[in-house]
Amino acid sequence: MTRYVYDFIEGDRTRVDLLGGKGANLAEMTRLGLPVPPGFTVTTDACRVYLATGSPPAGLFDEIAEHLREVEARLDRRLGDPHDPLLLAVRSGGRYSMPGMMETILDIGLNDTSVRGLAARSGNERFAWDSYRRLIQMFGRTVYGVPGAEFDRELDVVREAAGVADAAELTAGQLRDVVAAYQKVFLAHSGREFPQAPHEQLFLAVTAVLASWNTERAVLYRRRERIPHDLGTAVNVMAMVFGNLGPDSGTGVAFTRDPATGAPGVYGDYLADAQGEDVVAGVRNTVPLAELDRIDPASFRQLRTVLTRLERHWRDLCDVEFTIERGRLWILQTRVGKRTAEAAFVIAAQLVDEGLISPDEALVRVGGDQLAQLMFPRFDPAGRGEP
Repeated sequence: MTRYVYDFIEGDRTRVDLLGGKGANLAEMTRLGLPVPPGFTVTTDACRVYLATGSPPAGLFDEIAEHLREVEARLDRRLGDPHDPLLLAVRSGGRYSMPGMMETILDIGLNDTSVRGLAARSGNERFAWDSYRRLIQMFGRTVYGVPGAEFDRELDVVREAAGVADAAELTAGQLRDVVAAYQKVFLAHSGREFPQAPHEQLFLAVTAVLASWNTERAVLYRRRERIPHDLGTAVNVMAMVFGNLGPDSGTGVAFTRDPATGAPGVYGDYLADAQGEDVVAGVRNTVPLAELDRIDPASFRQLRTVLTRLERHWRDLCDVEFTIERGRLWILQTRVGKRTAEAAFVIAAQLVDEGLISPDEALVRVGGDQLAQLMFPRFDPAGRGEP
């Protein structure tokens, strides 16, 4: 009988065809003992069955429920618990990276009851209602095709009535109003109330992410990048960690070297009291990652240690997504980072000097197209105005 679900602790990065790039790297980091939230991966095999039949494989949801119980036991929390709910993130992740093409749904498990339990457990009512409104918007858009603009319009109504420029300034009471408005939008477009059963939310979310492989934008992206259409996506289900719990929390993106120049050091962006989608949306200004050393020195030191370990293990520039939850660092994703042609040459040479790769491997890592780019005239990055 084909197996369709693997815990993060069961895989490694060699199983990228089965677990997808994101799932394989999460498994590898878990094996390394890095601070990865517990979770599991639904394989690309499951997606291929879905693409062929229009339905998830028989027994898939039973497998998911079994692995979910293991995550619950590890964290001593339960999905749907009205007092201390476990919440889940559901993310896509195919063999090849497709930035912005596939789907993510956060905060699976919240409903009209558990949102109050989350508020009590966290001691932050505003955070709980903000998480609930995010869930309804992402779930509605991804699972039921509710236009994102409809949710944005309702948020703008509440925001303008409150006289604030950003959703981050809304109070808990105002966010309750946003949730009520979002639920009406959801009902109007889907023909049903927002699902209150957490396991139903999870199973619908997984199915929607499998289906997202064949959205128009994903198909067009694969065609442009010459990615085979029959690979399918894996689905990664991970315990939620929160960067929007206050000033001692946040989220960011880090590179182990400068992807523009190849210079060694820690590069990236950080946004305090925020979730990852806030960084992507660009509605709030991030600060340079070096600022984290001032904001939270202990987390910054731990992050630098993790980045060094990842780069030495992957033997390459790594692109890392992370969250800090009340002073605790969590690593959500890593992959070999994209870089400019100039940085490709510099990094390859540096890695040879550091004994991480051989000269022959360095030559393979720098392609002819990158060499061609460096032969064209360029503006002086230092701005000296010289040819």
